[in-house]
Amino acid sequence: MLQPSFFDTDERLRKLDQLGDPLKAINEVVDWSVFHPILRKGLKKSRKSNAGRPPYEALLMFKLVILQSLYTLSDEQTEYQVRDRLSFQRFVGLEPESRVPDAKTLWLFKESLKKERLDEKLFGAFGDYLEQLGLHAQHGTVVDARIVQVPRQRNSRDENLTIKDKLVPSDWLEKPHKLAQKDTDARWTKKRNQNYYGYKNHIGVDVKHKFIRTYTVTSAEVHDSQEFEALLDKRNSKRTVYADSAYRSEEAEKMLREKGYISRVHHRAWRGHPLNGLQERWNKARSKVRARVEHVFGYQVQAMKQTMVRGIGLERIRLKLGIANLAYNMKRLTLWQVESA
Repeated sequence: MLQPSFFDTDERLRKLDQLGDPLKAINEVVDWSVFHPILRKGLKKSRKSNAGRPPYEALLMFKLVILQSLYTLSDEQTEYQVRDRLSFQRFVGLEPESRVPDAKTLWLFKESLKKERLDEKLFGAFGDYLEQLGLHAQHGTVVDARIVQVPRQRNSRDENLTIKDKLVPSDWLEKPHKLAQKDTDARWTKKRNQNYYGYKNHIGVDVKHKFIRTYTVTSAEVHDSQEFEALLDKRNSKRTVYADSAYRSEEAEKMLREKGYISRVHHRAWRGHPLNGLQERWNKARSKVRARVEHVFGYQVQAMKQTMVRGIGLERIRLKLGIANLAYNMKRLTLWQVESA
């Protein structure tokens, strides 16, 4: 059997380039050094001792997390795919003969990110990087939310009532292994007569570039309007806000006026008070702009397969969705470069 040589690997990489490796495109447009200070400072707190084998480079581990989010991989699948795929190895900076972090190491790294809430800081650093590139938030903000399901828990009615009161069933406390597998943060909600169990990814997108500029993560029962104020982007060049009718209320309109924003929130019909012709025309015109946020969610659902997220607890889901929002922005940057060429 012929042994692969350096030239064989080089030829395979050239072929990947010809076929259009999307991961190489991300590496070409993202300056990964902007994440170094956050990872170095944040992860230094998490390491308790210098004993044992030296840790993997933080940036390599962070790239694995981005890779995992782009392709919706489990920790075990991530380890396998990086060992198996040359394009994945090149993306994270490994050679075919390099030592690959195992699934447990990846899980521990994400636990460190979660503990220090570094996902929010990393997301913010990339937002600053976009501004350095001249991609400032412009033309207003579009706000929306998407339900993200998690595996359903098989609890009794009494257990669900206890959890709803933000308590833990007493018998779970006596069984720590069982408790570790129970998600006490996820909630049920109903949309269009269909039940969902999980969380919500609330985002604010700038109209011109379709980058996610702000986000929050909550359990699924939290109404979209409750996160409205947190999603307003103070750095957008235009203080115009677009949202569907779920965000419209007298309180919300007052809040926007007091903060100096121009409301382009859809008008809402009430029982016995249908929309008039002018309001319908306004809603139709606003829908053309508001639809841009649907493109973002569409990519996360169709390309990144972010329909079901596996994780237990709000903190872990917040990390997963925060990284998913960041990974989307990286991918969006590559598409923007093509569109603007």
